[in-house]
Amino acid sequence: MDRLFELQGEFWVAAVETLYMVALTLLIGGLVGLALGTVLYTTRPGSLLSNRVVYNIVNVIINFFRPIPFIIFIAAVQPLSRLVIGTGIGNDALVFALSIAASFAIARIVEQNLLTVSPGVIEAARSMGAGPLRILRTVVLPEALGPLILGYTFVLVAIVDMTAVAGLIGGGGLGNFAQVYGYRQFEPVITWAAVLLIVIFVQGVQFLGNWLARKVLRR
Repeated sequence: MDRLFELQGEFWVAAVETLYMVALTLLIGGLVGLALGTVLYTTRPGSLLSNRVVYNIVNVIINFFRPIPFIIFIAAVQPLSRLVIGTGIGNDALVFALSIAASFAIARIVEQNLLTVSPGVIEAARSMGAGPLRILRTVVLPEALGPLILGYTFVLVAIVDMTAVAGLIGGGGLGNFAQVYGYRQFEPVITWAAVLLIVIFVQGVQFLGNWLARKVLRR
């Protein structure tokens, strides 16, 4: 316990680093994933903007990258990270890799949730003269908002898990703190302090996501 008090400065810095990586990843990966998922939904056969070529290209790209274990994906994407952001190590490099990985996972979640929207609602909008983009904006996305919030909440929890490997590329965060000061120095109290804070954070995110989804679904 005394060692934890000695390291409380580093502990809270690690907590802030985790929040930074998770928030930035969700922002970038969430927007890119939403765009990709929307493209998958709208271009699939029989959908609003059916285009088999575009759908197959995007579908193959997502299916290729999504199954790659994240610990391998980090190493594979390092050259691209150096090219785009100028570094292959550190928190920013991890955010870059996380954003790419998260965008593919989110894209599939977005597609699946948009597909749950009743075709009858879409046909009703069409019968009133609404175009494909207007239907997407005013009917499909609002109807799927509740499930989308739950899907993003699930991905956010997964992102927190993936930040634990930040230390492999010189990054920080609570996962790296637990490994460096807890596991490697045989200090279980430090390890469990980091674990407890991660659990509290995840539970808070899950509670907020569930609450928002319920509010939306009750409208």
